[in-house]
Amino acid sequence: MKRTLILVTLVAVVLVAAVVVVLALLGPAVGSTYSNIVNALPADAYAPSSSQGSFPTAAVGVAAMEYEADRGGGGAPVGQPEPDKSAPPDMFFEDYGVNPLLDTEDDHLSTFAMDVDTASYTLARSYLLDYGQLPPADAIRPEEFINYFDAGYAGPEAPGDAFAIHLDAAPAPFGYEGHYLLRVGIQGRYIAPEDRTPALLIFVIDVSGSMDRGDRLGLVKQALALLVGELREDDRVGIVVYSENSRAVLEPTPASEASAIMRAINALQPEGSTNAAEGLQLGYRMAQTNRRDGTITRVILLSDGVANTGPEIEASGILRLIKDSVASGITLSTIGFGMGNYNDVLMEQLANDGNGNYYYVDTLREARRIFVHNLTGTLQVIAYDAKVQVDFNPEVTDRYRLIGYENRAVADEDFRDDTVDAGEVGAGHSITALYEIALEGAAASGAVATVYVRYQDAETREVVEVSREIAVSDLFEDIDGAPASFRLHAAVAEFAELLRGSYWAEAGNYVDLLTFAKPLEDELQDSAEVGEFIELVRAAGRFMDK
Repeated sequence: MKRTLILVTLVAVVLVAAVVVVLALLGPAVGSTYSNIVNALPADAYAPSSSQGSFPTAAVGVAAMEYEADRGGGGAPVGQPEPDKSAPPDMFFEDYGVNPLLDTEDDHLSTFAMDVDTASYTLARSYLLDYGQLPPADAIRPEEFINYFDAGYAGPEAPGDAFAIHLDAAPAPFGYEGHYLLRVGIQGRYIAPEDRTPALLIFVIDVSGSMDRGDRLGLVKQALALLVGELREDDRVGIVVYSENSRAVLEPTPASEASAIMRAINALQPEGSTNAAEGLQLGYRMAQTNRRDGTITRVILLSDGVANTGPEIEASGILRLIKDSVASGITLSTIGFGMGNYNDVLMEQLANDGNGNYYYVDTLREARRIFVHNLTGTLQVIAYDAKVQVDFNPEVTDRYRLIGYENRAVADEDFRDDTVDAGEVGAGHSITALYEIALEGAAASGAVATVYVRYQDAETREVVEVSREIAVSDLFEDIDGAPASFRLHAAVAEFAELLRGSYWAEAGNYVDLLTFAKPLEDELQDSAEVGEFIELVRAAGRFMDK
């Protein structure tokens, strides 16, 4: 019996060794790409468990290991669940629907307000990296994903022009075969920091008890410290705080007195509940009392959520105050911090009504991006009520759909109605919109579409309209021939469509997206955002629920 047992053991050892050798020899062929392995599996083989979101080892095996190796390590060991992180409570988003594919014979005009907000992308990033889960579909606004990534468009050539229009198109890498992706890129005029108009900045800061965390009030303090270091001596800073009540902690102070401003910032402490309406009202009173002609006057709300005491903002009259104050030159930007009891819908609405921008700050690097690298664009507006209208030629273009911008739609007949509120664009900002289009046939020739941009110039207050046309002869023959920034925007758009469960991405998956996007990491090595985007695609692939 002992001799038999030894013999069986030896045979088992030999077999295991043989398997190891074979796998080592075939390694490059077996799972040379994550895509090949997963495509050979049953459709549900790589679906995560409903609560943990990591790959089941028994079902995926080598595929899971390669996926983790491709991430460069990190995360939970293969086969082990990611840390169980509960979803942030009381998050408020809104479903704006998904644009349909339209026949140009029925409607050849597409009109929308320019939008340079990016909060949706950074919120989704926080869900994926900080909470280890997919963001809610309603939190996804594709245009904010796309506009997070700068394409490096050239600015306008004429000194007096506010915008330059850039158009390119190539076969769509995702979606229907034979369709094209049309990119409408608009680049705003650059203004050097030393040429920026002096600014009065009134910060309205939430110091309620829920802000008592490092990623909330702590991050607010760090962000404001970065900002103070970038201000000019002729800028002024005022600070209002609110919890159960509101009060001024710093009357408008010249930025040359940086130490006094920093003392006020460093002294901020969390306290009590949240009366946002009262805080905004006090902030606007401070702005109105201290505004000067020839100065940018902007109120900036920094908060982790919404009011839980005092009147609701919608019922307090503050929305009317915000809209009315725009006429006197006082604008509002909103910046979100933290997760939980967070009203994305209201924060966006406040910024829209106040002719400002809506950002969400999840890291100090994001704060640096807003307050340091893009400060002039964040503060100085170059165009008011900026709108885009794309006129598709029905003889050449058969169908089209705009990716995103659902809540920025403008009625076609209102494009040249200059009383209709639209978007505001800061100096140096770029706006990108992507359309999926189908041509009438391979023999189609001539103009595909004409793009019109209409806006009120911030300096002259004159209404300006410019246009540019793209023809079939301008289309790239294949997606590989398109610029790297075009391919990046295509990948980012598909990522947003997948995350929000868009009907148009039903045939897509994170595997194919990662295969398409991964080479961009090498092509765009100077962009840290690209590497991070790849990481987000990987994370979504781990947490996907099929």
